[in-house]
Amino acid sequence: MDPVQRVKDNFLDSIRVKTEAIEVIAEPVAKAAAAVADSLLNDHKVMACGNGGSAADAQHFSAEMLNRFEMERPGLPAIALTTDSSTITAISNDYQYAEIYSKQIRALGNAGDVLIAISTSGESHNIVHAIDAAHERDMVVIALTGREGGQIADLMNDNDIEIRVPTWSTARIQEVHIMILHSICDLVDLQLLGQDS
Repeated sequence: MDPVQRVKDNFLDSIRVKTEAIEVIAEPVAKAAAAVADSLLNDHKVMACGNGGSAADAQHFSAEMLNRFEMERPGLPAIALTTDSSTITAISNDYQYAEIYSKQIRALGNAGDVLIAISTSGESHNIVHAIDAAHERDMVVIALTGREGGQIADLMNDNDIEIRVPTWSTARIQEVHIMILHSICDLVDLQLLGQDS
């Protein structure tokens, strides 16, 4: 195995997946950004959750909203439900791990808020429960998935948006997910600030 060629192959595969995804996901990404911007303009907030690398993506997105993306602007209300270890361990100890996000959503979520639910497989039990809780609270759900969408695809209602990356590779799905989240940040800034960078 030539390690340099392996690196090149990984880059080329990532480029291929992104190129193939463009036509499939561009419209739902634009709709997701509009939903986030509309929520923020109406004094609501965005919550995000995921597991593993998807938890990191949820935190990354929240940081871009709370701090800034590429333009100077005031912070925007976003919460990564993945960051409070005391809350997560208390819920998983007293109830079950599948409830770590849903209990937070039931406590913190309000009608008009947005949940960004990230699962490469669409099968994560705690994300499924989070979506159920968001629906109970009349929140809009933006689901970032891959593969065939899993259980999450079946949970989407008319107000929700699923953005499904058309590949089975977890790494490639995660790479596109971060591009999706950056695109949402970009479009939200553009809508809220009314300027193109």
